[in-house]
Amino acid sequence: MDDIDRRLIDRLQDGFPLDDRPFRTVAEELGLDEDDAIVRVRRLRETGVLTRFGPLYHAERMGGALLLAALKVPPEEFERIATLVNELPEVAHNYARGHAFNMWFVLATETPEGIYAAIAEIERRTGLTVHPMPKLAEYFVGLRFAV
Repeated sequence: MDDIDRRLIDRLQDGFPLDDRPFRTVAEELGLDEDDAIVRVRRLRETGVLTRFGPLYHAERMGGALLLAALKVPPEEFERIATLVNELPEVAHNYARGHAFNMWFVLATETPEGIYAAIAEIERRTGLTVHPMPKLAEYFVGLRFAV
């Protein structure tokens, strides 16, 4: 990663322009060529420097739902249960925690009712009780990483 990559990543953390040629807009701001900006973002994705490049949608404003949930998984069953949970397209991401509730995941569905169907399917597949943790309040915390 060179200085141009760092400047590009810093700029992209501030948002992506909503216009016909967003890479051109970003490139011009940084004194780059549009094709170079596209190639650099592609390379940063392919090499894993950027693990994700794309929009974030507010599911609830679009009529959908999000929910944080947890399972108590016997340690010897963790990998098997993680595979079963991750097979569902509603599972946005899943991670291990050092706690009695040791598997946490986010469900994202097209409708609020879809959350309950996903929970029921996870319980059916795993034989474990899903512990939903509905959002009581929402806070926006801007997070930027200096590159």
